[in-house]
This record gives sequence, C-alpha cells and structure tokens, in this order.
Amino acid sequence: MADQDRIRNPMEIYSSFHGKDWSPQRAAFHQNLEQFADRIGLIVGLQANGKISQEEAYEQIKELWKTLKISRNDLLPNDGDEF
Repeated sequence: MADQDRIRNPMEIYSSFHGKDWSPQRAAFHQNLEQFADRIGLIVGLQANGKISQEEAYEQIKELWKTLKISRNDLLPNDGDEF
C-alpha cells in the first residue's frame, strides 16, 4: 500500500517540519498549527451541514485561536510579531 493511500492516524504529525531554525519548540508549535487547521476544517464542515450554528462555529474558532496564540507565546516567546 502506498504511503498516500493508507489511513492516517489523526494523532500523528502530517508533515515534517524542517528548516535552518528547527527546534523542539518550533516542531511542537508546527504540530499545534496543524491541529488548529484540522479542527477549523471540522467546525466549518459541521456548520455547513447544519450541525452547529454560525454563532457556535464562531465561538469555537475564537477559542481555538486563543489557544493557538497562547501556544505560540509559550513556545516561541521571542519570535517576531505577535499574530
């Protein structure tokens, strides 16, 4: 079975993080960013299919964003501008 054809565990890292400034903190934030993106996709899907309201989707996304910001500030405190 080809690697792209296998079922992927949602807990595993989707892509590798490489770069000249690699660090364990950057890798952890990269994983948090991937999880953020996946959860946004799920929330959008739920809202689009009428399972949750737009307001609920907005609140969930807002909370995920806050969590991602905290993660970035904790893991990469001196890394450029805050987003």
